[in-house]
Amino acid sequence: MGYTKEDILRIAREQNVRFIRLQFTDLLGTIKNVEIPLSQLEKALDNKMMFDGSSIEGYVRIEESDMYLYPDLDTWVVFPWVTEDRVARLICDVYMPDGTPFAGDPRGILKRVLKEAEELGFSTMNVGPEPEFFLFKTDERGNPTHEVNDQGGYFDLAPTDLGENCRREIVLTLEEMGFEIEASHHEVAPGQHEIDFKYSDAVTAADRIQTFKLVVKTVARQHGLHATFMPKPLFGVNGSGMHCHLSLFRDGENAFYDPDDPLGLSDTARWFMAGVLHHARGFAAVTNPTVNSYKRLVPGYEAPNYVAWSASNRSPMVRIPASRGLSTRIEVRNPDPAANPYLCLAVMLKAGLDGIKNRMRLPAPTNRNIYVMTEEERIEEGIQMLPSSLREALDELIRDEVICEALGDHALSHFYELKEIEWDMYRMQVHQWERDQYLTLY
Repeated sequence: MGYTKEDILRIAREQNVRFIRLQFTDLLGTIKNVEIPLSQLEKALDNKMMFDGSSIEGYVRIEESDMYLYPDLDTWVVFPWVTEDRVARLICDVYMPDGTPFAGDPRGILKRVLKEAEELGFSTMNVGPEPEFFLFKTDERGNPTHEVNDQGGYFDLAPTDLGENCRREIVLTLEEMGFEIEASHHEVAPGQHEIDFKYSDAVTAADRIQTFKLVVKTVARQHGLHATFMPKPLFGVNGSGMHCHLSLFRDGENAFYDPDDPLGLSDTARWFMAGVLHHARGFAAVTNPTVNSYKRLVPGYEAPNYVAWSASNRSPMVRIPASRGLSTRIEVRNPDPAANPYLCLAVMLKAGLDGIKNRMRLPAPTNRNIYVMTEEERIEEGIQMLPSSLREALDELIRDEVICEALGDHALSHFYELKEIEWDMYRMQVHQWERDQYLTLY
């Protein structure tokens, strides 16, 4: 919806909006916001709202802290869950005082890679994300427990799926905020849920993932539940993924579709997919950015830990859904919902564009269940595994020049430093498993 400055000022008055949250995202994918009263809205809409960038993870040093928020007017929305002294939000791009985009702004990084796609003739990258989440019960103080709120399974109905009322209210809230919801269902694990919303262009899709997370957590809290997008909160059951359906468009036509190809895939689609597979190990630290992410990427729980593709089975990392024509797309299945969505889409797009530029050869599809193949069979077919730890993923990231270029020097150095600290904190911690295993044995 194309809002003007005048539209926003009028709606704010008509709907009794008293506060506006100017939202942006830090390098780790956490939503940040500067809340302003209505009296400051016009100043914000003129791109004159300043904030201290040195206080944001991975942004800038204290001596260069002044930064500006440029609101994207199309992201204006009034939060439906606040009925008195209403609150609205605008998602912002981050700029330097000299009027240049801030190199470490994740939204700006995605826009930069999209500009590269545009220069190659691709006007749009459509993205259909599928973020999954768990609902846990809270204790009397409102803190999350480790107890899920149901014993449901894939597509189960109430009374087995006790999260249904919460999930339904999440859907209604999202629809009120302009989302087009395509499906909502219980996932495989107890307490696990998925709500799929309609595809959109890449920046809008990333904005919506961030809004989705905010809505899910807010509505869950109102139901006395805690929603988490942690990739693997429970041992022994499926983890949460964020499968991403991707396609490139040129002049309104789907550049991935070729009606004369046996699979309906164009050369562009094959080159793009080859690039994604080629750089998969390099971008894993971004698409799967936490220590916990690699507890999900293990065999046996439907998570795609093998770098391969197929149009007929779900064990590889990349799958080709059956729809064709405008709906022809690839589904990249390894990202998880802990990923910063802007950086996640930027690195996958950059990988695909590298495949297109270099006309990379796509390996043969893997139509067998990779989970039952022996290691020798996988080696024979050239099937690599994704990294098995955050440490390995960081080592692969720093070796991949194309993915490093996608992030840019500023974001890369800060992201890498933050993740090395995370890995060291984990590595030095003594975990309960170690005590259970070794305390009496040695």
